[in-house]
Amino acid sequence: MIWLGEVGWWTGGVTVERCGGGNGSLGDELIANAAYIATPGKGILAADESTGTIGKRFASINVENVETNRRALRELLFTTPGAFEYLSGVILFEETLYQKSAAGKPFVDIMKEGGVLPGIKVDKGVVELAGTNGETTTQGLDDLGKRCAQYYSAGARFAKWRAVLKIGPTEPSALSILENANGLARYAIICQENGLVPIVEPEILVDGSHDIDRCAEVSERVLAACYKALNDHHVLLEGTLLKPNMVTPGSDSKKVAPEVIAEYTVRTLQRTVPPAVPGIMFLSGGQSEEEATLNLNAMNKLQTKKPWTLSFSYGRALQQSTLKTWQGKEENVGKAQDVFLARAKGNSEATLGKYTGGAGGADASESLHVKDYKY
Repeated sequence: MIWLGEVGWWTGGVTVERCGGGNGSLGDELIANAAYIATPGKGILAADESTGTIGKRFASINVENVETNRRALRELLFTTPGAFEYLSGVILFEETLYQKSAAGKPFVDIMKEGGVLPGIKVDKGVVELAGTNGETTTQGLDDLGKRCAQYYSAGARFAKWRAVLKIGPTEPSALSILENANGLARYAIICQENGLVPIVEPEILVDGSHDIDRCAEVSERVLAACYKALNDHHVLLEGTLLKPNMVTPGSDSKKVAPEVIAEYTVRTLQRTVPPAVPGIMFLSGGQSEEEATLNLNAMNKLQTKKPWTLSFSYGRALQQSTLKTWQGKEENVGKAQDVFLARAKGNSEATLGKYTGGAGGADASESLHVKDYKY
């Protein structure tokens, strides 16, 4: 991987006919960056919490939600010695993309020097989808091209857009599946036209009492619709990444073993995700830190066909113990960084099927589920 200053990250050699009007060099860059993010042994830190969401996290440790504290937390994460060895990308909120360290160094430059690609959250949250029973669609398409061009100039090389679906007696509806799939596809092609690798995130919330078979059935329908839409919109799949939920029972159902989650999840992906996609970077979806790592590890230990890298794009499941250790106090930064490093290392091991458990201590087993989670 080579950094070319203002031009950005690039490793060339592949001729691509299908992307943004046949722009081969742009396709090469997208493919190289997607493949880099999907490097086995590495994953994504999702540090893209909105100002409101990080305020809720700060409230749990009695820290004021102001810019200096938000910057301090992100600096703690981005400057943890050794952490970037286990990361290939970091998703940022718009504020963070332009922030600098206390010493005046842009966070984007810190990532660049550490060999980590900066990413950016580009959606503007969900709104209710009219004609449904409280289902949602994601907003932010209107000025997306303009914003993507600005983010690319600022150093971002990939993007994230979260669609949210739910499981209920009649949900997700056909309308919800179609609208969210088409929204993700439109976002994806707009990103690619502006040089950003799109992470496609159709999150099916864990809320409910459904069993794992119901989650698998819904996940298959949703992912199949997403890849139909991505192809209809002529998205270059080699220049994308998928960020799905794991296939699990609902939050109000009895838990199952990581090996069961691994079998159901990988089977669902085998049936729906083309091998052209280089990496599947799971969201944690309210699992505890330890659950998210053990489930990922079980998938990578599974002896079956897996044409994509199976990795992580965790927010809460990488940060919660770190946040509790930090408590907003300068004297706790070193200890908090040790906790973050342990979780990053553990998840790196899980991408290789080599995690043995125990990273982060007792706090890592605390449930992080929030019903109808928004951020």
